[in-house]
Amino acid sequence: MPGTGYTSMKKQTKSVRIQQKRSSSNEHSVPVYLTSSFLFESAEQMKEAFDETIEHDIYSRYSNPNTNEFVNKVCALEGAEAGYAMASGMGAIFSTLAALLSSGDEILSIRSVFGATHTVFTKILPKWTIHTRYVSCTNVNEWEKAITSKTKLFYIETPTNPGLELVDLKAAADFCKKHNLLLVVDNCFATPVLQTPIDFGADLVIHSATKYFDGQGRVLGGVVCGQKELVHQIYLFCRSTGPSMAPFNAWVLSKSLETLKLRIEKHCENALAVAKLLGKNPEVQKVSYPYLESHPQYAIAKTQMGAGGGIVTFELTGGYNRAVRFLNALKMIGISANLGDTRSIVTHPASSTHSKLTEEERQAVNISQSLIRCSVGLEEVEDIYGDIEQAIIISSK
Repeated sequence: MPGTGYTSMKKQTKSVRIQQKRSSSNEHSVPVYLTSSFLFESAEQMKEAFDETIEHDIYSRYSNPNTNEFVNKVCALEGAEAGYAMASGMGAIFSTLAALLSSGDEILSIRSVFGATHTVFTKILPKWTIHTRYVSCTNVNEWEKAITSKTKLFYIETPTNPGLELVDLKAAADFCKKHNLLLVVDNCFATPVLQTPIDFGADLVIHSATKYFDGQGRVLGGVVCGQKELVHQIYLFCRSTGPSMAPFNAWVLSKSLETLKLRIEKHCENALAVAKLLGKNPEVQKVSYPYLESHPQYAIAKTQMGAGGGIVTFELTGGYNRAVRFLNALKMIGISANLGDTRSIVTHPASSTHSKLTEEERQAVNISQSLIRCSVGLEEVEDIYGDIEQAIIISSK
């Protein structure tokens, strides 16, 4: 974690100023530490490092100056005691669950989770007799009825991918405290710029750093942060199993965090404008965005989020075929399964990110064949919506 000199700084300042200690070259920008291992001054120092009685980088599978810097910045932004960086967001999710759960344990999860997370819950963890019970995002009574003596943690995304449903973080934290459950929150869509779940009582926060943390579609990464004791268990699992983040990726992501607040503010400004314009288009059946007053959980969004985020979802009349025609008619906006980029991106969740769900499972979380997810970028709003509007017109013919 960052030293005491950083404690009084505001979060944006921390994301810029936190750095690894400079080398004898006194460089301004931290170098990339492309090394597999680190030297010790003595056999005794090496023993102390392996005994964890001193802090010392041992091997880049365990830690590295670049991953240390990146994690320190994320912890400062999220208000976390400790963290660990991994090769991808899914690596962070799976490693967290594998480290903290044992055979026979159960997960309570909202139904509206990312497609790959759903696959981990339903296809991979059951191999070790770890099962998941799904509940709605909003019905606390349903949460109460779903827990058993085997339930160990409550896993949530808020806002959800792709439906942009919200979970009341305070209600979730109170529920977990009442039942002695760990609260694990995927905070990828909001980022700590808009929402800090630990302030509401979350135990652990997970990010796909690939998305907004990088913000330019360059590298993969994941990170988990939260209570020091829990993170240490995850660290011990990861140092033996090897899902650690590459130093170069950590270097890129650490530099990217310096502009996160500025980028998120513009993403939110653009997304709100696009959402409002879509709401006026007669070809659009439904628009979802947390900071639209029409969003059913608008009040919760205003309470726990600083703004609505950079994702807008909408449905066109005409079902799957119309959605395909729309995507193919776009001239500027890219078609990709990624999000959080400076450049606007759209995807069709039912046939891509959530294609491994059954149609029944997709319907249960409101992923229709006409649903389109738009990651609104940093271009001028007129250009973003202009491309969407012309594709709507072309696809209607």
